[in-house]
Amino acid sequence: MAKRDYYDVLGVGKNASPEELKSAYRKLAVKYHPDKNPNNKTAEDKFKEASEAYGILSDKSKKENYDNFGHAAFENGGGGQGGFGGFSGADFSDIFEDFFGEFGGGRRSSRGRNSSNRGSDLRYDLSISLEEAFSGKKQNIQFSTSEKCTTCKGNGSKPGTSPDRCTYCGGNGRVRSNQGFFTVQQTCPQCAGSGEEITNPCSDCNGQGNSQITKKISVTIPKGVDDGTRIRLAGKGEAGTRGGATGDLYLFINIKTHNLFKRSDVNLFFEFPISIADAALGTTIEIPTIDGKKAKIKIPDGTQDGKQFRLKGKGMPFMRRGDFGDLYVQVKTEVPVFLNKEQKELLERFRKIENEKSNPSIKKFFQKARDFWKS
Repeated sequence: MAKRDYYDVLGVGKNASPEELKSAYRKLAVKYHPDKNPNNKTAEDKFKEASEAYGILSDKSKKENYDNFGHAAFENGGGGQGGFGGFSGADFSDIFEDFFGEFGGGRRSSRGRNSSNRGSDLRYDLSISLEEAFSGKKQNIQFSTSEKCTTCKGNGSKPGTSPDRCTYCGGNGRVRSNQGFFTVQQTCPQCAGSGEEITNPCSDCNGQGNSQITKKISVTIPKGVDDGTRIRLAGKGEAGTRGGATGDLYLFINIKTHNLFKRSDVNLFFEFPISIADAALGTTIEIPTIDGKKAKIKIPDGTQDGKQFRLKGKGMPFMRRGDFGDLYVQVKTEVPVFLNKEQKELLERFRKIENEKSNPSIKKFFQKARDFWKS
């Protein structure tokens, strides 16, 4: 079953503020919490669905990925699948603790902190030719990203010093407040959930732990990629902060328009013009194929305009498979122009000796026309 839109799950718009997201999630969490709905599978599913949606939309980086790529951003090969998976795999207990800290044990795990500091995912649009999509290729790409600071090794502190425990949250990374019968637990506003403060910041990265660089990498484009194919390069995105995981890089493939072939999935199509004489008398034509070679097609006599011929296995390769699609060649009969005197005389003689058997479609049409006029 297709997943529902996360905004629809929470009942908010795409421009909802963090406070509106929290409020919407709180209402659903209270309504469908398993403790209030024992042995109710429907309520349990709705609770998990709301928790998953809030886990994505409450995180700035993951929300941005979701707004750009939808659920595809969290599919297998895009970061995880099912459950509460996302780009950084925010786990259920972390989301639950946002509103029910007392039930969750009071301390957020270090795993939860690091996931919230995960680096951003990046997108790179790459245009290639149809021939390159057919054969595959290696491509060097260059892009701007952030990388762990080599001076402080990513911890943000001046070499020889270490971060101090956050004085606001006592190193927990979370702070609590009472709101009615709820104990609300939130990310510490001073340390952003890390539990640490940088008192002696690194001079090279100003305490951020990361620095901006221009990165060059080689990527492999597999045979058979289609327009819009998304390729995930795990760990090639921006560096995380304070020990957070590195984000991913996503290549989005654009196939350039070809001046001869048209593509549909793994099949290729193109039109081949032939003369009236060749269509009537038959001939053998030689056509190009996408692999740079040639193939021959026998055109039988009496071939009609638009007739399509199939060349099995002459199309595009299936990705990660050894077989190929087909090539379809459609003949286009071309009426001659700028006839000389001899050609006109020959055609006039041909017209005089033509009989109805030579043109069955014309005969059929005029019979229908005569029947129409008589009615």
